[in-house]
Amino acid sequence: MNNYELMVIFTPVLSEEEFKAAQKKYADYIIEHGGSITHSNPWGLKSLAYPVQKKTTGIYWVLEYSAPSSFNEKFKVQMLRDEHMMRHMITALDKYAVEYNAKKRSGVPTGIEKVATI
Repeated sequence: MNNYELMVIFTPVLSEEEFKAAQKKYADYIIEHGGSITHSNPWGLKSLAYPVQKKTTGIYWVLEYSAPSSFNEKFKVQMLRDEHMMRHMITALDKYAVEYNAKKRSGVPTGIEKVATI
């Protein structure tokens, strides 16, 4: 099992219920195919750096999961079929990234926080 991070930008016209249903759909898909969800972080509506499909905002969602290496190709096909998804990116995480994310979630200082200057 390898560790991955998925970042998705959904179209901004989704309602809150549709956004939650989409999150559940993809989380369930991962679990059905032998993976496990580590952490789900819905960021909500954010401005885009440049227009995508003539839209200037998008609903962001970050999901950390572990799955077999052969899973991602099937997963990408499922995401490409979804008309509500504007962009997606899957990043493979090494052991240091997994450790860093766990520390960041738990509130432990990671050593790269900004230092306030007066």
